[in-house]
Amino acid sequence: MNTAAIYHRPESEYAFLYEKDTFRIRLRTSKDDVKKVYVISGDPYTITSKKWYLQEVPMKKGLSTLIHDYWEIEQTSDTRRLQYGFHIVGIDGMECFYGDQGIFPYEPATLAEANYYFRIPYFHEIDRFKVPQWAKETVWYQIFPERFANGDTSNDPEGTLPWGSKAPDRDDFFGGDLQGVIDHLDYLTDLGINGIYFCPIFKAMSNHKYDTIDYFAVDTAFGTEEQLKELIEKAHRKGMKIMLDAVFNHIGSDSPQWQDVVKNGEHSEYKDWFHIHSFPVDTYQMTEIPETAANLAYDTFAFTPFMPKLNTANKEVQAYLLEIAAYWVKEFDIDGWRLDVANEVDHHFWKKFHETVTAIKPDIYILGEIWHSSQAWLQGDEFHAVMNYAYTDSIKDYFVKQKISAQQMVSGMNHQQMLYQDQVNEGTFNLLDSHDTARILTLCQENKELMKSVLTFMFLQKGAPCIYYGTEIGLTGGEDPDCRKCMVWEEEQQDLELYGFTKELIYLRKRLSEILINGTTCWELVDDSRNVIHFSRELNGQKIHAIFNQGQEAYLIEQQSEVMFSQNSELLNDGKAEIQQYGFLIMCE
Repeated sequence: MNTAAIYHRPESEYAFLYEKDTFRIRLRTSKDDVKKVYVISGDPYTITSKKWYLQEVPMKKGLSTLIHDYWEIEQTSDTRRLQYGFHIVGIDGMECFYGDQGIFPYEPATLAEANYYFRIPYFHEIDRFKVPQWAKETVWYQIFPERFANGDTSNDPEGTLPWGSKAPDRDDFFGGDLQGVIDHLDYLTDLGINGIYFCPIFKAMSNHKYDTIDYFAVDTAFGTEEQLKELIEKAHRKGMKIMLDAVFNHIGSDSPQWQDVVKNGEHSEYKDWFHIHSFPVDTYQMTEIPETAANLAYDTFAFTPFMPKLNTANKEVQAYLLEIAAYWVKEFDIDGWRLDVANEVDHHFWKKFHETVTAIKPDIYILGEIWHSSQAWLQGDEFHAVMNYAYTDSIKDYFVKQKISAQQMVSGMNHQQMLYQDQVNEGTFNLLDSHDTARILTLCQENKELMKSVLTFMFLQKGAPCIYYGTEIGLTGGEDPDCRKCMVWEEEQQDLELYGFTKELIYLRKRLSEILINGTTCWELVDDSRNVIHFSRELNGQKIHAIFNQGQEAYLIEQQSEVMFSQNSELLNDGKAEIQQYGFLIMCE
């Protein structure tokens, strides 16, 4: 047995309170190295009187990666205290006991030693990671406001181009605004959307608005505060939640705070609001983007001089940003905050942010933009979720880029799932494209059947799926700024078949919501030679099967269940089904 691979850590993603009275425990072992694992557990104060160390309960092997297996079990305790250890049986016949002080021979003397066990001193409900239930049930739609719809030409900035007249450059304006979104809420309702995520809408110079000038004002090119309230109220009546984008890592160089620093230098009352190394700070043109930080007298987002980084450790900055966070929740009743460049802001601030907004609206959704593994931010006192790029990258690398095998994709996905508590996985934010990436149809080289396949695969995973505006009607686009094209509203130019497919997929997601949120995943078949994947999701006796064929040869299966959704698949008369390349079949037992 490879004992070096055995791992567990209490009060982490390996041991966490899932519901008020249920505790979930995981154990990691080397891949295909262990035959059985048992949990030995009980109240820490009764180990001698009740001798519960003589009883054990088998764990179930859950997800696996290419190098590890993960074993799982759910435990309860009448006293809300738990002490536990593991009895591990290797495929080589070796047996051992694993507890808080390491690995020992499996023998009665060891089992009776109280100090050898892991311990959960008390099930504290206040410490349990909680994700708003509505967020788990949401199908998101991301809107880049400047490019969704121009509903009010009177607020168009100077130089606004005719809608969709050209591929966008970085500084182009086309006149998208809040009225345009209001005008198309029925369109989103028909599609099945119940959550809108807006890129920034606050006053800024750029078309993307990530260079904020005034966090308390809606940009005039987008409309007014009254229009935003109207939009939110109408969306709420239609059952849609609204999430705004907060840029708290940096501010725009045209903001009054930074301009005061430019003007007054070391004498500015805002000089400690930023990370400034030397004065003066205006020894360059704001339009220049130096290649290295050595050219800058201050820290920025990336090497972008017009986005000076805020010092969120400064108490004045904290108070300012927390007032903003509270204002839009209190006054406009928003349902969520998406936090830009969240990994570059200190944890101390995010804990205060979480406390501030949840005190106002306990079921608000806090989403961090983090592109990598994010355990540190997902402990229950900062974010509810992150933009799950690290998870969906594995999906794209297999389906779209064909850089990895099916086995490697599944391993990468399972690895990401095992980094977090189950609640995190249930409420995370899954996406295939965004304003920061090439569009999924373009990544698929405009192979619509491939795009349908990867979109469906993503919709069947744990986590809330997000559609980037226009994906549903076949909008294409390369890397930024090309991924920020104007939405196409002329039906004759829309892919209505793809729209119908997306609408049906969203309906399927909602129909299977409970099992897709909470159900266990089993990888029934992952065949690299044929490029076929078959997985199931199961909950309370209900089970669905999903089979995807990315191989060139047709794949034949026994069709013995109700077919719920399919593409490039044919049901045969003899009870079998044939799945063609880029096809899939979803069945329910």
